[in-house]
Amino acid sequence: MINMVEEEIDEVEETPVETFDVSYSCLRCGTSVLNSELSRLPEIKCICGFRVFTKDRPPVVKTVKAI
Repeated sequence: MINMVEEEIDEVEETPVETFDVSYSCLRCGTSVLNSELSRLPEIKCICGFRVFTKDRPPVVKTVKAI
């Protein structure tokens, strides 16, 4: 008979990495898709079949004063 020794394993809590959902839109049809949805697909392709996406940006214009 073999004696089994149970080792106590200290569980290390991992801090979750912050992921930001970036929104992309198809250049042909304009359909908005999140980055998490695109990463699940085997290839980056819109529902219309087009493979070119642009990153959606907020409509805020930054102005910088010249020196």
